[in-house]
Amino acid sequence: MRSGMSGHYSVAMALLLLAVILDGLDGKLARMLDSSSQFGAELDTLADFFNFGIAPTILLYQMFFAGTEFANIGWMALIMFTIACMMRLARFNVALLEDDDTPKDSRFFVGVPAPALALLGFLPAFLYLSGWTSIANHQVWISLYIIAAGALAVSRIPTFSLKQLSIKPQHQAMVFGLVVLFMICLTVFPWHVMVLVDLIYLATLPMSYKASKRIDV
Repeated sequence: MRSGMSGHYSVAMALLLLAVILDGLDGKLARMLDSSSQFGAELDTLADFFNFGIAPTILLYQMFFAGTEFANIGWMALIMFTIACMMRLARFNVALLEDDDTPKDSRFFVGVPAPALALLGFLPAFLYLSGWTSIANHQVWISLYIIAAGALAVSRIPTFSLKQLSIKPQHQAMVFGLVVLFMICLTVFPWHVMVLVDLIYLATLPMSYKASKRIDV
């Protein structure tokens, strides 16, 4: 957050991407060490809200809206984004206790999860850092997009979950090679790669919806 407020947007974005990666590892690490607890779960939720709800809001505001005539519009859109993240995390915690808000198949989330929401919200920033600086002149469209991303988080659209992903032994070498290639591309062209990741994720939403409906039938 400090880096973003100081104008070091690339550093701030890199740190937030690191937060996304660590969020995917902390739960597995806690289970491996047999150190999971309710306190840890609540602390993880608080960290997620800060990393994926508050920090993106401040960074996006600094990048696109601060000091412009659209500052109020952008701030309202970003506040809605933050509230959507908060509601998504609260619903996830409640779903751990109540069966009526959990997906019927563990391969799906209900709505876009908080880390994915942050990455989707950052799509305008990824485009800006990848060279499309003129996007900063379209604050109204950015505001509408941010609101739409928040709506995906609080929606009940089934989205693919990687938690139950299993790779067959005969495909592990190929997957490993693709992961290495992805990491190389991410190191050389980080923002272009993240734009592609966001677009692919958005493209999977109709597929996850149809796949979930087939299971329900």
